[in-house]
Order: sequence, then C-alpha cells, then structure tokens
Amino acid sequence: MRAIIQQAFGEPDVLELAEVERPTPQRHEVLVRVRAAGVNPPDWRIRRTPFPPHYTEPPLILGWDVSGVVEEAGQHVGRFRPGDEVFGMLNFPDPAGAYAEYVVARPRQLARKPAGVDHVQAAALPMSALSAWQAFEDIAEVLPGHRVLVHGAAGGVGHLAVQLAKLRGAYVIGTARASKHDFVRSLGADEMIDYTSVDFAEVVSDVDVVLDMVGRDYPHRSLRVLRPGGAFIGGAGMYAEAVEEYQRSGLRWGHFAVEPDHAALEQVASLVASGKLAAHVDRVFPLADAAKAHVLMESGDFVGKLVLEV
Repeated sequence: MRAIIQQAFGEPDVLELAEVERPTPQRHEVLVRVRAAGVNPPDWRIRRTPFPPHYTEPPLILGWDVSGVVEEAGQHVGRFRPGDEVFGMLNFPDPAGAYAEYVVARPRQLARKPAGVDHVQAAALPMSALSAWQAFEDIAEVLPGHRVLVHGAAGGVGHLAVQLAKLRGAYVIGTARASKHDFVRSLGADEMIDYTSVDFAEVVSDVDVVLDMVGRDYPHRSLRVLRPGGAFIGGAGMYAEAVEEYQRSGLRWGHFAVEPDHAALEQVASLVASGKLAAHVDRVFPLADAAKAHVLMESGDFVGKLVLEV
C-alpha cells in the first residue's frame, strides 16, 4: 500500500510517499480503507521531534484522524462489517499510521460516518471535535448564559468549540487575527478580538470558561479575565508558573489531553448529520502532498482544518 513515511525527524521534506506492507487486523480489530486523513498540530510536532518524549523513533507513519470504509473485520468484532463507512481518531497518543491507504483500528475508536457528509469532511472532525467536546464535558461544563472565551477560535479545535459552546447556549468570545473574524462570526461567535492589536485581558472580563489552544503566556493572561468560580481549560500546554498561579487563585483549571471516545464521536456525528455542527476544511491535499500540508499547518495561514485525500 501507499503511505507517507518519515525516516528521520525534521522539516516537512522528511515526509515521503512510499510502498509499505499493508497491516493485518487482529481478531479484535478492523482494517479500514482510508479515504481521507485529517492533519493536526501533533502531526507536525512529532514530525520534528519525539512528542511526547517517549514516542517511538523513525521510521514513522503519522496521523490519527481517518474516514474510510471497513475492508475486513476480525472474528471478535461485533460493531462493524465490511463495507461500513466509519471515522475516528485512532490510538492517540500512540502511533496509528493514518497517512496511508489502509489502517487497523479497534472498533470502539470508530463511529459510523455522519450521513450526508463526505470522507474529507468526516476526517476533519475526530481529534478537533473530541478535544472541544471532552473539554466542555470533563473539565468545565458549559451552560446556557455562560460567557466562554475561545483562544485560537479560527483553528481546528477552536472553530468547533465555538459551535459547540453556542449549541450549549453560551455567549462566545473568540481571539483570532482580524482577517479571520468574519469566518468565526459566521460560526456564531458573539464577539471577536484581534490578538495582534489588542490585549484580550484588557477588554474581556467576567468569563465563565476559557478554552486555550494557544499556550505561551495565554494561561497567565487568561487568569485576569475569569470571574470567581470560573474555569480555565488548557489544551496547548501550561508552564509551571501558570499552574502555580491557578492553584493559588482557587479557580478551577485543567490541562486536557484528548482521547479516543466512540460514544462522544457518535454524538458529534448526530450533530453533523442534523446540520448543527460542521468542520470547515480550508484545503485538501492528495496524500503525496503531505509535506505541503505540513508547511501550511505550521504557517497558520488557514482557517479550520487541513485534510489529506487518499
């Protein structure tokens, strides 16, 4: 089968199209013929260097988000049959090998592809939608009337978080470059802040929930905008000083790591099928152009998601 493989850590040009052996499903696994694979920030971070540090050494096949068709089902698999269209985030944070024509997966890391949505759109959903869903479910429940601040609101997780927060009845404030404001407003954001010209901490207050997909000094500055009883959700890392600040503040906070979750994926699929939630795909690349997708991903010069079509 064809796959994108890297023989060393480095720049995007380490990603090469190659012929590799097709994986064989075990009794508890399915083999999926991949139609599209989502591109996410952890992909390029691992391409550059082991992330997390214990991650396996090259050669590697990157990627976790897939949408495709079940080709084979192991004898102990009851949820799917050959021909079923599925999507999911596989095995994260351990290797999954989604940048390929075929991938093996455990059935409970997959859900049925949303009706009326093509494979490209479906592949854009799993990691980003699950990140926002689990943040709002597991760390800080978003309720009607809450004021929610989403950092990186035009990004993969951010643009879905805006939609999910609105579905929960929240007032949503987003940070993004001015050129991306119209896009985020079209998703339902009530207020936008251009982080390149305004310090959000100077113009926002009384926030119930902050979802931060930026990191750097954003956790520190976000502390100033939260109301008593508010919560900070960090999805991009928190340095030790910020953790200590939140511990002293008495505010709720959490740093989450997304995990496979077929039950949540099924709820996401239902929202997508009903037209209440959608992943915006900025650009689609053929599998062979994975390196070009990584260059664009690192530049940040896009909105929503990037996807490889296989």
